[in-house]
Amino acid sequence: MWLVVGGPTVVVIASFVTLWLAIRTPDPVITEDYYQRGLDINKTLESPEKSLVPAMKGRNHAATPQTSPPR
Repeated sequence: MWLVVGGPTVVVIASFVTLWLAIRTPDPVITEDYYQRGLDINKTLESPEKSLVPAMKGRNHAATPQTSPPR
């Protein structure tokens, strides 16, 4: 009997805990200029800065296949 009653009881308690958490910590509000901020981020990603050059070289080097040296 406890297995039949205990399962739904745990689910009901968990749903109330979830409701309490949802009411206690509301979602943050998105800023009004979220679209423009996204466009600005894309612009900065398209034009790599000089500080990113070593990282880009390392990424490109890691992506190239290794060739075995001639014997």
